[in-house]
Amino acid sequence: MNTPLLTNDAVIFGIIMLILGFVFTTSSSDHPIWKRFYSVVPALLMCYFLPSLLGTFGIIDPQESNLYFVASRYMLPASLVLLTISVDLKEILKLGPKALIMFITATLGIVFGGPLAILLFSAIAPDVVSAPPPNEVWRGMTAIAGSWIGGGANQAAMKEVFEVNDVLFSKMVAVDIIVGNTWLGILLAGIGYSKVIDRKLKADASAIEHLKEKMEAFQASITKTPSLTDLMKILAVGFICTAAAHYGSDLIAPAIAANYPYLEQYSLTSGFFWIVVIATTLGVGLSFTKAKNLEGAGASKIGSVFIYILVATIGMHMDVMAVFDDPALFAVGAVWMLIHVTLLILVAKLIRAPYFFVAVGSTANVGGAASAPVVAAAFHPSLAPVGVLLAVLGYVLGTYGAYLCGILMGVAAP
Repeated sequence: MNTPLLTNDAVIFGIIMLILGFVFTTSSSDHPIWKRFYSVVPALLMCYFLPSLLGTFGIIDPQESNLYFVASRYMLPASLVLLTISVDLKEILKLGPKALIMFITATLGIVFGGPLAILLFSAIAPDVVSAPPPNEVWRGMTAIAGSWIGGGANQAAMKEVFEVNDVLFSKMVAVDIIVGNTWLGILLAGIGYSKVIDRKLKADASAIEHLKEKMEAFQASITKTPSLTDLMKILAVGFICTAAAHYGSDLIAPAIAANYPYLEQYSLTSGFFWIVVIATTLGVGLSFTKAKNLEGAGASKIGSVFIYILVATIGMHMDVMAVFDDPALFAVGAVWMLIHVTLLILVAKLIRAPYFFVAVGSTANVGGAASAPVVAAAFHPSLAPVGVLLAVLGYVLGTYGAYLCGILMGVAAP
């Protein structure tokens, strides 16, 4: 890659904030042009897409920037705490088993979608999915499976387990990001039509609506103009819990790696996994204390700010031109995703699951802890914890499911 125009993270962060400020200002504008634009293109999708142009056109080198690391390790844990601090677990449990069913369906769609995509291309275009060792396409696809079921840690685990070389791995990361984010964009676009989709699925979304109404009533009862003290309390809680999550992760992950190395296949030796789990647990624990009243001063809003900064830094790594490097591989990824989506729709229709469960169940797999709470919160901030909890489950199942998928793809490969 040529030397990027900008290398100073402070400057890049300023541009990221400029983009976010532009998106939120225009998306809340009453101007008819912006109203029409955002009725078709979700604001959240723009928060992914616009930063991607910085890397695509060589303005920055995303691989050299530390912004994603800072956002994912510091802001994400804090946001998980602040988004779950007012969670009503009893009401979430009343949502019933459909959320879990759709999550498992999404996982199975990925596990079996990969081998089916390879079988299809073996029949119609065998050159696309066949290559001599050590460049077998199916090996590279195991990295996508790890990412789509769990996350980055699971993806890295598959790279090592199936001995994916760096060149093939970089191609598969491009497929992972482009196809995964395209599907994420479609899911986000569908949120505006969720009631129409629910009618098509003959779904009962009353439990979700009840949870939203109850949380809105709770927020209205405690809402106040935040003072400087309130804001400091919110930030203190968020980042103290983030510190505790990192401290716990630094103790737990190495201990498991040293004493129970076989648990690596379940991501239990991943420090990031434990950061997410501990931060979420602390947030849920605080929801049973007076700390939940911090929501009245805007705890979830500050948590959402952190999430959107994370979204933008994720977008920085998406190269929209990568699709032209090896289009055939993207076709395989697209078919794989289509199988995942088709299974989701069929099961949702069968059990009459609302679109919320379809979107969050899929994103908890394909997007993980970074995207699932964002998509859930796009329906309503009070629903973010549903995405968080399912994403954590995805981390646990990620490597196991991806390993099974990899074995099946190896069998299916020509």
